[in-house]
Amino acid sequence: MTTDADRLTRFATRLGSLIPDAMSTAVAMVLLVGLAAVALGNPIATVGEAYYRGLWMLLPFTMQMTLILVLSSAMGSSPFFKRTVVLLSRFPRSEFAVYALSVALTAGLSYLYWGLGLALGPLIAVYFARQAEERGIAVDFPFFLATTLAATSVWQFGLSSTAPLQMNTPGHFLEKTTGLMPLSTTIWAPSSVLFIVAFLFAILVAARLLKPATPQQISTFPDAHAQAAPLSVAEAEPIGRPATSEGPSERLERNSVLTLLLAACLVIWLYYHFAVKDLGLDLFSMNTFLLLGALLVHRNVRNFSKALQVSVTTAWPIIVLYHIYAAVAGLLQFTTVGQEFAGAMAAISNRYTFPFFTAAASAVVSLFVPSSGGQWAIQGFVTATAAEAVGVSAQRGLLALSVGDQIGNLTTPFWAVIGAGIARIDFRKYIGYSFVFATIWFVLGVVIFTFMPA
Repeated sequence: MTTDADRLTRFATRLGSLIPDAMSTAVAMVLLVGLAAVALGNPIATVGEAYYRGLWMLLPFTMQMTLILVLSSAMGSSPFFKRTVVLLSRFPRSEFAVYALSVALTAGLSYLYWGLGLALGPLIAVYFARQAEERGIAVDFPFFLATTLAATSVWQFGLSSTAPLQMNTPGHFLEKTTGLMPLSTTIWAPSSVLFIVAFLFAILVAARLLKPATPQQISTFPDAHAQAAPLSVAEAEPIGRPATSEGPSERLERNSVLTLLLAACLVIWLYYHFAVKDLGLDLFSMNTFLLLGALLVHRNVRNFSKALQVSVTTAWPIIVLYHIYAAVAGLLQFTTVGQEFAGAMAAISNRYTFPFFTAAASAVVSLFVPSSGGQWAIQGFVTATAAEAVGVSAQRGLLALSVGDQIGNLTTPFWAVIGAGIARIDFRKYIGYSFVFATIWFVLGVVIFTFMPA
């Protein structure tokens, strides 16, 4: 019997097969925006100058995002985090408690940093599902995995939300247009807090109402079930007494003194940043927190270095890709194309429809640009300019754009395959359910960011 989830899954799979990879899309955008600039009457020399100015203007931002990806991945791979997940999975005593604690834990990690939610969310689902089955609690694993991963969406308004952090970092690429945006007006605005609470509540309601009547428990997925075997990922890395054949340098690498010294220096930097300079959370301080956390959970230079060698592979997509996005941003910002797009959006919008049109446009772009930072680089100037023309704040435009950006993260195979790979399950088994959570996310976001102060 074909279910609605099966139909949604087949639709998502067909859609994914039609979407080109991110690099091809980025190159196509450069060509299309460049041709649009020429068609709108911009001299070829002006178009070339805009491309030249844009190509490397996000170089500092690219390095910041690379560090965020690498450091968060290194921290999430530590035995400390995995042991914590194993321990917490033993607490729930009912089906609702399993859902509630897994959603709360995943959302909390994602709020701190989206990379932690991405890396540990699937593991949380695996361990909680196995523990639930062993206690006689029937949980449908594909639906449970989709529910848990939906909770990662709160990162869009969390401490690692790319666009708000960038807009609160001095020297960002739109500073002349918008100035700095304090986080109190973006991710810590009352509307953002309300949205996070409302969405997490809606996830649990949906889980209670829409869970399959005949659950497929995790034991029916052997690879996922085996991954949650006791202590399979909870064993600590060897830190014990060094072998006698090791020299002084190797023994120093295993010692915690160096990491503690560096950690102390990082704490001093954070004190100077927040207490002396009186600055807020930005990309610089976020990376400092991540470096501090990664050092502490790995305890010594040897373990930290090994984790970095593995984690650095997570950053390969953005190292070059962000500069292609920067070229698109330069063409939009330094020719008349951005103004024309902003004018067109303002012409069809008013202060009440602007959030909807912004979120809808962002949702479409998110299917082709699987990067929040890349999407803001492309759409930020247009969104901020259109917001001013309509008579709303640029912050409202940024928040609405974040709503649309998450639609692609929830519904495209690009991210579903990553979560499925960690959980060791075919992504087609659960992605159909994600469309339900994407719909809830979009409707709640548009309503809240239309009528709540922002």
